Amino acid sequence: MAETSQYVKEATDSDFDQIIKGNHIVLVDCWAPWCGPCRILAPTIEALAKDYGDKVAFYKLNTDENPRVSNDFRIRSIPTIFIFVDGKLADTIIGAVPRQYIEGKLKPLLS
Repeated sequence: MAETSQYVKEATDSDFDQIIKGNHIVLVDCWAPWCGPCRILAPTIEALAKDYGDKVAFYKLNTDENPRVSNDFRIRSIPTIFIFVDGKLADTIIGAVPRQYIEGKLKPLLS
C-alpha cells in the first residue's frame, strides 16, 4: 500500500486510466518501498501536492504492485514522474530531482 496523504492519493493498475483521463493535469510519482531515492523524493512530492493540489491531481504508483502500468510506460528506473494533461503524457522526469525542477515542468502547464 502506498504511503498516501490528504494531498497525494494512490493509483493502481485498475484505476490508472480513469485517473489520467478524469483530471486535467495529473502528476504520478512511480516508486517502490525498497527505493532509497523514492523515499528522498516523497517529501518533495508531498509539498508540491500541498501547494498545487487545487490545480494538479497528485498520485503515487507502487511499481512493484502495479506491473501493467510499469510495463505499458516502460518504467526502467525509479523514481519516475509522469505528468499527464487531458489524458496524454506531457512529460517524464526520471530520478530524485529538486522541487524547482518539477515546478519548472508544472508551471507552464498551469497557465
